[in-house]
Formats: sequence, structure tokens, C-alpha cells
Amino acid sequence: MKGTARQRTAMGGIAGFMLRMIRESVPQPRNTQAGLAEALGVDLATVQGWESGRRPLANMKAGAFLDLRRRLLAFGGEPAVLGLLDAAMDADRVIASTLDPDGLHRHPLADWVHTRDTAHMIAWAVNGTTPTSLAHRPTTARRGPVPPAPLLSQQDRGNFFSRLRHLAEAAAYAGEHGLLLHRQALYLSSYDRSREATSWTAHALHARRDLLAAHGWSPHWAAARSTASALVRLGDPQPLVDFIEKAMADDDAAEVANLNYWAYWLGAIRESQANDGFMRNSSTDWEPIRLMRGLVIGLDQAPGFVDLYAHSVWALLTVQPWLPLAAPQLADRLAQRTQRLLDGDQISTRSRRELGVVHYVLRENRS
Repeated sequence: MKGTARQRTAMGGIAGFMLRMIRESVPQPRNTQAGLAEALGVDLATVQGWESGRRPLANMKAGAFLDLRRRLLAFGGEPAVLGLLDAAMDADRVIASTLDPDGLHRHPLADWVHTRDTAHMIAWAVNGTTPTSLAHRPTTARRGPVPPAPLLSQQDRGNFFSRLRHLAEAAAYAGEHGLLLHRQALYLSSYDRSREATSWTAHALHARRDLLAAHGWSPHWAAARSTASALVRLGDPQPLVDFIEKAMADDDAAEVANLNYWAYWLGAIRESQANDGFMRNSSTDWEPIRLMRGLVIGLDQAPGFVDLYAHSVWALLTVQPWLPLAAPQLADRLAQRTQRLLDGDQISTRSRRELGVVHYVLRENRS
């Protein structure tokens, strides 16, 4: 990484912003930069460097970083926000590697499957959209002008998306070795809201309609699902509805892959995955209640993806019908949302049928 201020900030800006949020959640007097520096036994410039990104947390020795996290927790830092530091550092690495690929052997988007938290952290830095996991936190009163998000500069955002599109195009010609990089780079490209970029991304996604037309499981199934989801963000929901019907419904391997995909994306699978192959594993361990919670929240908060969430909730309760008994409050929330959707006219015929089954399962398993 070259030593310019811009690149150093890009390398640690998101994690630094998260550290500031954690610090602000700590009770007084440790919730100021000076107070935290004194409590940690470091100088004020060190804390300021961490939070600005000029001293990236990722550059700390593993033991020192682990100690920092534990001490922040002991000081009263918010555990849920502390738990997002890894995703923030992953996002910083993706952005920094994209902005300055010199000397990079492999791009991190080709090295492991990223989660929703990482993707949302990247979106936060490039378009200011607050991650779902942070959206309902109370606003902290601060002195002076403070940015509301770890936004990259306009120039860096433009460069990031330009190079991301180049990565996607190059990976498309790399065969099997480029599948993961192409899928993830193309998906992240859909976060670019500029007119020219939206047109490019829509064209690139629609060029992959051959993937969307495949029936049931195929080696390109994950790329097709990601493509259909990205098209929803660009305002075209029909490919996702078609994908559910053609490439998921009534295919056991595809249904397993979908639940595994969700489990990893929503954090119900904790282990990092090097590629999409884990999705086919019918014995993959995931936390069913955590997965159910993520799907119920999505069903309530992501109207553009309602058919995918509805089908996935139906599939989960089909294989795990005991879940409403294990999580009654979550089942109550699901029942309320299911009833509202059944009373409305915003869902597909398949979703209406499957949510009818969900409604029945909830009624039979909540006593």
C-alpha cells in the first residue's frame, strides 16, 4: 500500500469510524478520545489515528487488537457494535485493495465469501446507507461538525466503482477461477447510484440471463441468485421471482443451497468460507434461530425482496417446524407480518401459497 493519506484513510476508515461509535457507547469518562486513551494507557494521537483510519486497526498485532476489543467490552462498549469490527476491517480491505491493487496477488473478493455485514459496511462507505445492524441505534450528541458515515471522497468512490467494474469484466474471462470474484464484484457494483454506472451494471447483469434461465442447481447457481438480487436493487424484481420459480422451488439441492446462502449471509454460519461450494453441503451447521430471526427481519424490512424472504421462511419452517416453539416472540412477529402480507396484494401467487403454509405451521406450533 502506498503511503499517501488518502490510501491510509481508505485502508482503515470504516473500522476507525466503528471504533468511534464503540467509544461513544462507553460510559463517561472513557467515552472521549482523551478518556479512552488514558484508560488504555496510550497517547491521544494513537486513538485519534485509529479513529481517523490513519493508523488502521488491521495493522495492529493480533494480541494487541484482541486486548483492545476485550478492554472496550469491559469498559461498557456496546457488544453488538464491537461484533461488527471484523466486517468493518474486511470492508476496509476490499476498498483499499480495489483502490490500490499494486503488488496484490489475489483480490480479497476472490479469497473468501463475504457476508451481509461486510457488504453493508462497503455500501456505508460508498453511498452513505447506514447498515441494517446499526440503523436503529440512537444518535449520539457530538460537539462540532462530525460526518454521519465513513464516506469515501467523491474521487475515491468514483475510482472504487470504476476499478470494481474492471475487476468484474476481467474475472468474467477467468473461467471457474474467476467465479467468486466476478459474482461479488458485480454485486457490489450495483451499489453505484450514478446513471452511467447503473446502466453498465444493468447491462452486465442482464447479460447473465442465461444463468437465471437454468433450472435447479448448477455450479453457477450462487452467481444467478446474486445476479437476480442485484437486479432488484436496480428496480427490476421480475428476474428474482423467475429465479425462485425456476432455479429454487421443488429442487432439493437448490433449497439447501438457499438456506446455506442465507445462513452465511446473515451470520448463522460463523466460519469463513473460501468459495461457494459450502452451499451444497446438506450437513452444514448453522444456528436455526439466528437464521429465522434474520429472515423475519428481512421479511419485515426489505419489501423489494419479499418473495425471496417468504420462500426462504417457508423452506426453513418446512425442515425446522419446531422453531416457533423455540422462539415464541419471533414467531409472533412473523405471524403478524405474514397476516399483513396475506391481507395485501404485494406478493406473488407462490408467496401467497407458501405464507399460507407458514401461517398454519405457526398456529400449530405456538401452543
